Amino acid sequence: MSEPAVTLAKSALRDQLLAARRSLDVATLGAGARDLAAVVLALPEVRRAATVAAYVSVGSEPGTGALLTALLAAGKRVLLPVLLPDNDLDWAVLRSEDDLVPARRGLLEPSGPRVGPEGIATAEVLLVPGLAAGADGVRMGKGGGSYDRALNRAAPDAFVCVLLHDGELLGSVPAEPHDVPVHAAATPSGLTRF
Repeated sequence: MSEPAVTLAKSALRDQLLAARRSLDVATLGAGARDLAAVVLALPEVRRAATVAAYVSVGSEPGTGALLTALLAAGKRVLLPVLLPDNDLDWAVLRSEDDLVPARRGLLEPSGPRVGPEGIATAEVLLVPGLAAGADGVRMGKGGGSYDRALNRAAPDAFVCVLLHDGELLGSVPAEPHDVPVHAAATPSGLTRF
């Protein structure tokens, strides 16, 4: 598939996935967030990790509130992204949920100390957003490239898991050379390793 065709295919699939997410009601999102947290917290990689890079969900993304609370309660060092003007990601330490402050694009970001874009390399586990993942581990994001850049800075042995809603694991997703595959996808129903 040519590069323009891949770009068009990604755009069309993103539109479909975002429309499906918008149709989810609050009760479904809440239950999914609790179930997703249980799935992620049961992972041996997460239980062993001292540092976990995660994110604060927004809108109809799979909820991360319960997960972040549990990671902090378990004594994990939690790194959260800080979106830079060029769409790259810096990282900051989340000390408590009170550290979250409003940021650009409706995001919540930690006010704690920043560790720089390379700080992601200190995380043993990276929990990343996505709209879908294919059976080959290709993650499709929202198209800004922020996480593809960040994942290239991760430690080589870091465990990378995309957080999705049920139904967002697909046979395949359109891929471009810069797309960085993930090791697993967690949904409220369970974990799929690639």
